[in-house]
Amino acid sequence: MIGRLTGTLFDKTPPRIGLDVQGVGYEIDVSMTTFYALPEVGAQVTLLTHLTVREDAHILFGFSTTQERATFRELIKVSGIGARTALAVLSGMSVEELSQAITLQEPARLMRVPGIGKKTAERLLLEMKGKLGADLGHSLSANTAASSNTQSDVIHALTALGYSERESLSAVKGLPEGLNISDAIRHALKGLSK
Repeated sequence: MIGRLTGTLFDKTPPRIGLDVQGVGYEIDVSMTTFYALPEVGAQVTLLTHLTVREDAHILFGFSTTQERATFRELIKVSGIGARTALAVLSGMSVEELSQAITLQEPARLMRVPGIGKKTAERLLLEMKGKLGADLGHSLSANTAASSNTQSDVIHALTALGYSERESLSAVKGLPEGLNISDAIRHALKGLSK
């Protein structure tokens, strides 16, 4: 298994890139998230990789983060989801957005990705539930670790009060930044009472 490659970027033609590793040129398929994070051609790049071996081809997929690669590996375990579809999902939404859609069980968000229909979205939500890690579901695209911790604490408080995880996550979405924990809980409770 090829787990990581470091080399010089020699081609950027979405969704494939070319990476020269000590004279060997690798063609690597990447998500658009990874593609947009890449530097210009000629720069040094390190990518985490996943090798798929098929009867007719060996295909390398590249990722800029361990979270993205781990999510890709979980996606391809879902029945009916191939590597290309998994890459399309990761191109259409970030790992955090995917985790939120799974936690909140929102098939409509997944159906915005080309190639994902209603049945596939529902199967994805069912089979991926609880597999991306609670920390991803609770990050909710927080800009700082402090606000992420506050959101996590608010979610724990709301679930302890008897609200479902789905209701708690929805309440945390609308929180203004910079609130301390007690104000954030009050604000979330006001939102839930409407």
